Formats: sequence, C-alpha cells, structure tokens
Amino acid sequence: MNFNSFINYLETKLQEPLPGHADFLERNGYDLNKRQKPNLNKIKKSAILIAFYPHQGDIYLPLILRPPYDGTHGGQMAFPGGRMEDFDESYERTALREAEEEIGLKALDVNIIGNLTEVYIAPSNYWVKPIIGTLDYSPSFFPDKREVAAIHKIPWSEFSIPDRLQKRTIQVRGTKMVTTGFEIQGQWIWGATALMIAELMQVLKS
Repeated sequence: MNFNSFINYLETKLQEPLPGHADFLERNGYDLNKRQKPNLNKIKKSAILIAFYPHQGDIYLPLILRPPYDGTHGGQMAFPGGRMEDFDESYERTALREAEEEIGLKALDVNIIGNLTEVYIAPSNYWVKPIIGTLDYSPSFFPDKREVAAIHKIPWSEFSIPDRLQKRTIQVRGTKMVTTGFEIQGQWIWGATALMIAELMQVLKS
C-alpha cells in the first residue's frame, strides 16, 4: 500500500469507534478491574503526536528517546508530546506545539486526521490524548537536546513483523517489571507508547 492509500484508509478507520485498550491489556495479563482510575481534578492533560510521513517508498513515523533523568519517563522511548499549557486551545494544538519544540517538526505542515483513545499514566498522573497527523514529505528533524536524547525514524512496517510484540523484564527505578512492547532499532518500546501503537495496529487491522 502506498503512502496516500495508507493515510486515506487510516483516516477512514479513525472515524469508526476506536477499539480502546482492553484487548492489549487483557492479552498481556492486566486485570482491568484493578486498573488505577484517574483523579480527574488533579490529572495533567497532555498530548502526543503520531506523525506519519513518506520516506524512500515506505511509511515512516518518528519516536524519541528521552534523556535519562530521575523522573518517571527518563530514558524511555516515546512519541513527541507533552503537557497542555493554558494557552493551548486544544489537544491538537498541544501535540503540534510540543512536536515542533522537541523535534523541529513544522506544525503548519502537519495535517491532523484523527486521534486514538486517551491513555491515563498513573505513575505521572498524565492524561494523554494521542493525535495522529501526516506530512506529505520526509522532514528534517532538529532535536531539543534538553528533551530528546535521540530521534528514531521508524518504518511502520516494522510493527507488523510477526511476533514483534514481546514480553521483557526490565528494571524501573530499582524495581523489576515484566513489560510488553516492541524491540526496534535496538530500543525497547513499552508502557503507554506500546499501548498506543498496539491500538493503532488494531485500528488498521479491523
């Protein structure tokens, strides 16, 4: 499927009811009844941008590696994004602004085609809305060194390789955790980022 056909198909599928996260969570041993519910009075609203673009005849998207730090998400793979500011009129604006700040993506060049199901990240109390956008060219990236240790340009086809979704035990702030995710370009993609990718895969397969 070429880039334009892929984007047209995805945009159509995003207009249908979203599959949500139950399938991914249940398949990976999570008890949905024990999931921590957000305190809506204290959540930190935020948004991330999943930005598809054509490159070398394939369909690509950028992920970032956060620098190591003492916070909840230090050293993790993620989509560009961040907290909603008072001057942001929408989640879409937050996602575009953060992507421009973090990786130099030109917000005016991004066409928003939809969104995925919101994700609550209990350890940091973030309520994250995944926004999906497209560019019609392969962009140059300029990482903000304070926020981004590296930018990984990943072909979407990497996620469709059989058995790509795996389990792995990792150390998180001194505690061993069994996580579900993807190993791509030598990096382990897990947590909320893997959850979003899994839902997007489900949208495209439905």
